[in-house]
Formats: sequence, C-alpha cells, structure tokens
Amino acid sequence: MFVIAAPALAQETTTQVGFNPQETLRNTLEWIDSLGSLGAIAFITLYIVATVAFLPGSIVTLGAGVVFGIVWGSIYVFIGASLGATAAFLIGRYLARDWVFKKIAGNEKFRAIDEAVGKEGFKIVLLTRLSPVFPFTLLNYAFGVTGVSLKDYILGFVGMIPGMIMYVYLGSLAGNLAKVGTEGQPSNPTVEWTIRIIGFIATVAVTVYVTRIARKALEEKVS
Repeated sequence: MFVIAAPALAQETTTQVGFNPQETLRNTLEWIDSLGSLGAIAFITLYIVATVAFLPGSIVTLGAGVVFGIVWGSIYVFIGASLGATAAFLIGRYLARDWVFKKIAGNEKFRAIDEAVGKEGFKIVLLTRLSPVFPFTLLNYAFGVTGVSLKDYILGFVGMIPGMIMYVYLGSLAGNLAKVGTEGQPSNPTVEWTIRIIGFIATVAVTVYVTRIARKALEEKVS
C-alpha cells in the first residue's frame, strides 16, 4: 500500500472543488508504484513535469522514498530534479524571459543574486541550492535570466543533495512504517527501526548544519 505520512502533506478536505495538485501527485505515485521496472522512467518524467509546472516537489521526493527506498529514490530524484531544473532554466532563458522578469521584479534577493552570479556563478548556484531560503522551482527560471553559464548552473546541482536525501529518507521511513505488522518484516524490528531513526536524525542534523553554513556564506556573497 502506498502511504505518505507527513504532517505538512495533510490531505485537503474532500469538499474542496477544483484541481488539487497534491492529490493528483499522490495518485500518480500510486500508479508509478504499480508499474514495476518501468516505474523509474515514469517517476523521472513526473519529476521533470512537476518541476517545470511549479507543482509541489516535496511530495514527489517523499514518494520516491516510499516507492524506491533511500538509495534508488535519491538517485531518481536527483536525475528528475536535474533534468527538470535544466528544462526550466532553458525555458526561462530562451522562451519566457519577459514572464520571468515580471515574476521576480522587485525581489531584492533575486536582484542580489543576479549581481553576484556574474562574478561567481558556480558558487552562487551551489549556495542557493543548499539554502532553503529560495524556492526551488522559481529559482530555476530566475537563473535563466541571469548571466550564469549553463555549465556552472548544472554543476551547482550538487547543492540539492543534502535536502533531497533528507526528504527521501523521510519518505522511506513512512513507507516502512505502513508495513509494520505485515509479512516479511525483520525478526528484530526494534533494532532495525532504531538504526533507521538514528540515521534519519543524523541526516537531518547534517542537512541543517550545511544549510546554515550555506545561508551565512550566501548572505556574505550577495551583501
């Protein structure tokens, strides 16, 4: 059974009408879970579409942990996020420059990034990926209208890894929690869950530490 248990992703009331992107993504992830070996391709495609279309990437990243586990889930998220971010960057640079300019007009943070990225493109992209201050999807388009090179932009994807692993890990824990009491569980689940929880806490601690350093460094670069 496909389950994502996270407070921030609580389902909206069923009385709400109209398009519900979170519910649509959950349904799509359930379908991907049933595809077997083709699920990886479908998931990467979904992540690309979600990134370009401004859909919430957190639920897709959590879903990767549920469907594929920590290792393969992280790999597929990184591939999908990288391809989606590159597509958004190219759209922002060549197809939708005016629209992007309007979206970020008056935003002092993006203005500062635009000035700093011309001097240290790779470092600025890397730091913004590590810092949670900037929204991932809008940032992809915003970089398209700056002077950063495509090469530096792509190399900066390394900064996505800490936060990505944390979300995938959380999804993996949620998926395993849903299987408690079913067949195929380890003979000593207490030990395994202790190891999993300690690993998750360590992952969160490292991610928080890295993001704090990145935020401080970024403030120095763009000030």
